[in-house]
Amino acid sequence: MTIKEQIDSDFLTAYKAHDTLRVSVLRMIKSSIKNAEISKKEELSDSDVISVLKKEIKQRIDSIEAYKKADRTDSAEQEEKEMEMISVYLPKQLSKEEIRKIAEETIGLTNASGMQDMGKVIGMIMQKHGDNVNGELVSSIVKEFLSK
Repeated sequence: MTIKEQIDSDFLTAYKAHDTLRVSVLRMIKSSIKNAEISKKEELSDSDVISVLKKEIKQRIDSIEAYKKADRTDSAEQEEKEMEMISVYLPKQLSKEEIRKIAEETIGLTNASGMQDMGKVIGMIMQKHGDNVNGELVSSIVKEFLSK
């Protein structure tokens, strides 16, 4: 079953159970996927759906930060709940320690010696582990290693 099919199935289940929050979040996800399909003019692969979901998570993270700065904890908590519901459909993310290990190995493989090699290292990591890592975290870890 594809991620999109799983989302559709979970939407129907939540709808029948009258779970309004889950229905709302899943409807939003379905809408985002549909919009991406319209702009791409073809059905999305699981990898493309994951990209859409990651974008939705990023939007929630940005909103949470803004709500916390504005001292609106109720809205921030709502965004966190939505983010948790979206995260269910993403592959398991690698931990910071696992990413650090992968970054060290990749830097060794590419013989990267400075910041000028950052793009090459990040590109290799993202190509191999893209769905399982946070790009911003990879970037910060690689930058940390290469700036030494």
